[in-house]
Amino acid sequence: MFKNLSIACFLGLIAIVLGAFGAHALKEVLTAEQLSSFETGVRYQMYHAIVLLFVNVYDGFTVSRKNAITYVFLIGILFFSGSIFAIHLTSVTAKSIWFITPLGGLLLIVGWLLMLVSFLKKIAKK
Repeated sequence: MFKNLSIACFLGLIAIVLGAFGAHALKEVLTAEQLSSFETGVRYQMYHAIVLLFVNVYDGFTVSRKNAITYVFLIGILFFSGSIFAIHLTSVTAKSIWFITPLGGLLLIVGWLLMLVSFLKKIAKK
């Protein structure tokens, strides 16, 4: 459990650092559209870091479900947000990694589906 909570905290920490970096250092470098895209990556990372805190302290999930959700979200964040950051902070082009961002988004959706299925199973048992 503490490993998963540490992952959530680290993701939140990095989201804050990248958000501040984007707001201060990148606003003179990126176009408004690029900055908006960068902020989307930061926002999605933070949303999922917060959700991971909930997931990993909630007693209604089994340890294996907590682990599954944590790792699906972690990989989803790395692919979704990470690809956005790579495009805007490096010489990587969107054309060269076009498939990574939507794959990350799909993994984030899978994480939410894992939670939904868990809750629906609990409802069905009552």
